[in-house]
Amino acid sequence: MSTRKVYFNGEFINEKDAKISIYDSALMFGDMVFEMTRSFNKEQFLLNEHIDRLFASASYVDIDIPMSKSDLSNACIEVVKQNLQAFDKDDEHRLMINVTRGNLSIYENIDGAQNGVNIVISDFPLKWTVQSMGPLFEKGINAVITNQKIIPAYLLDPKVKSRSRLHYMMANIEVSRHKGSNNWALLTDPDGFIAEGTGSNFLIIKNNKLIGPEPRNILRGISLDYVIKIAKDLSIEYVEKNIEPYDVLFADEAFMTATPFCLLPVTSMHNKKIGNGRMGNYTRMILDEWSKRVGVEIDNQIISWYKESNNKLTPYSINKK
Repeated sequence: MSTRKVYFNGEFINEKDAKISIYDSALMFGDMVFEMTRSFNKEQFLLNEHIDRLFASASYVDIDIPMSKSDLSNACIEVVKQNLQAFDKDDEHRLMINVTRGNLSIYENIDGAQNGVNIVISDFPLKWTVQSMGPLFEKGINAVITNQKIIPAYLLDPKVKSRSRLHYMMANIEVSRHKGSNNWALLTDPDGFIAEGTGSNFLIIKNNKLIGPEPRNILRGISLDYVIKIAKDLSIEYVEKNIEPYDVLFADEAFMTATPFCLLPVTSMHNKKIGNGRMGNYTRMILDEWSKRVGVEIDNQIISWYKESNNKLTPYSINKK
């Protein structure tokens, strides 16, 4: 297997050699914006949308990305090309694009330190992220509303995709102590309304309508936008409103959506069944249409990776070894 390559400030280097300074503002403050993508049949999906959001996030926090959107897009595509020989035939490519502010000014004279903005594009197999999720297409997620709240927009805008995400980790740690299996965190805002998961958007189906949270206190997900587009094309009405935990329990269906797995059913909350306790008809319809549009049976692909995997850890659980 060939060594994976990483784009690092204009060069393609071995993955193990991609390092930033211990004085980088990303390490000091979580001061970094990022995007993570996936491919279907080796083709990057909605790459331009991810890059647009990356530039918006960087602009919001006053990080000046020293390259154009088209140059960054070309760098992403080149990373994939450089890594084709390092991937198994059935792998998909998951890009992680990190942009750090660089060393704080008081550390700029450290001998050998890289000063200025860092742009790092790494490429690793998508299956690492999703292979443990195979059973969830049938069993579904058990949502657990955490004591940890989402950080609301009036404190730190969640529409900026940054690495300042300790609240996500604290929610995941809390849920890792919850009894049972397939437990994922579901965060509420300070008013008690449903916001999002720790890296995924949340929606419900009720009375033939797709319902999502009002967008002020959530990351406006690219997958969320794609789900809404599919729903409208399928003549499913989409509504934004405040969603209470009560609404989730008595919804007809619920699901999470995010770039790596696309769509997973939420079949219970605090072990209380939602709908019939299985993936609902509308959820199935949206997932099937997504699969059709990208030319990949999304659930079957992830299920196949699960069956071949020895690693059953989920990224939403905490490895306590």
